[in-house]
Amino acid sequence: MKREQISVFDIFKIGVGPSSSHTLGPWRAALRFIDTLKEKGIDNVTSVKVLLYGSLAKTGKGHGTDVAVILGLCGEDPVTFDVNEITPSINRISTQKKMILGGQKEIDFNPSVDVEFLMDESLPFHPNALTFLCEFSDGHKVAQTYYSIGGGFVVKEGEDKNAANFVDLHFPIENAEDLLHWCRKTGLRIAGVVMENEMAWRSEAETKKGVLKIWETMRDCTYRGCHVTGELPGGLNVTRRAAALNKRLLNGREYNNYKEWIDAIRAGGQGFQYILDWVSCFALAVNEENASFSRVVTAPTNGAAGVIPAVLQYFIAFCDGYDDDKIIRFLLTASEIGSIFKKGATISAAMGGCQAEIGVSSSMAAAALTDALGGTEQQCLMASEIAMEHHLGLTCDPIGGLVQVPCIERNTMGAIKAITASQLALQSNPYNAKVSLDHVVSTMWHTALDMNHKYKETAEGGLALHIPLSLPEC
Repeated sequence: MKREQISVFDIFKIGVGPSSSHTLGPWRAALRFIDTLKEKGIDNVTSVKVLLYGSLAKTGKGHGTDVAVILGLCGEDPVTFDVNEITPSINRISTQKKMILGGQKEIDFNPSVDVEFLMDESLPFHPNALTFLCEFSDGHKVAQTYYSIGGGFVVKEGEDKNAANFVDLHFPIENAEDLLHWCRKTGLRIAGVVMENEMAWRSEAETKKGVLKIWETMRDCTYRGCHVTGELPGGLNVTRRAAALNKRLLNGREYNNYKEWIDAIRAGGQGFQYILDWVSCFALAVNEENASFSRVVTAPTNGAAGVIPAVLQYFIAFCDGYDDDKIIRFLLTASEIGSIFKKGATISAAMGGCQAEIGVSSSMAAAALTDALGGTEQQCLMASEIAMEHHLGLTCDPIGGLVQVPCIERNTMGAIKAITASQLALQSNPYNAKVSLDHVVSTMWHTALDMNHKYKETAEGGLALHIPLSLPEC
């Protein structure tokens, strides 16, 4: 049996908010379906219909699942598509009731009819399921089902999810004990082990270039989010807070670009409350952007996209970490922790609640920061364990099915917990720890299995049920 192999670029994906499992995943599934249609003759397609099941149906409107699927069917790429064109494009299709399938063939398409939200139906493999139905001019029909399993990962029904990407990794890793084994045997840091494995897919130079692109997207998202005001879309009327907080904390200090902004932040000092406010500001900025259908990086998901950038910005601004090699090492370390959680548990809130998103991202950030601050590999894994241990059982209960309340603030809490976990690990002897990272991964998975489905991204429990709000239909 082939083991699951996960690259840094599987954990960190550039895409569009607000959800990796409900937006980016369905978008990618639609693009894969378009590839199938091109093989079969897309010019002969007469109709396409989409069925959304389970969690995709129940919170699909709030997450923009229908929007993502439609743009995917049009052949648009979530990495490069101009996010400012999302609303105009959807409005045009809704008005004209036509789409350019795969960018090649115009067909009749009415979003209100041809995308069905099957609220009371679920498929057994995963709560996030969608089926594409297509008919050709000769009467031939095609149906394909995909599962968006978290973090933008997509599995087609019946396929071997590992076959296409399987390579001979230098250091195969299934769990934290494997990772520690290779670090001990080779003398490499966590990031070094990860880089050796990445070289089975591409050159070291290509990996570094790609990781820096990930960082640049995080950086630009954070900076942009700290300068946009107004309300978030979706009907909750949530006011964006990052820009006002950014302005208040800078207290009139001027800047013209990101580097000058970092210098202005540093000029404010090293006070505890000041730093705490900035970490919150960084996290708020990213997830306010995510909620606005802007460009973000799954880390490991969109709903948790603000934790790792916030902790990385903390390292850059207050720990003198503004160095390409340090940033690459930070992200490589974080990615391996995310891989371990995906292999041993889940990074899908629809499977495991918010512990699978904010909890995992906090765990990833804690390990990366510990490494960046000079901790041992054992201390990195200890920090990761501490961060997750104190997220166990965290539910996913988005009000109105939107990735806003409580999701945005939860990113600030995850970032702070990551920093606290790192500091605890750095001041501790990991050999005295009672709980290992592998223990907490297993515990998280069993907690997920025990958790009521109402608290797994269905908007049927918790805050989503008990906060009386009147939202529009769309």
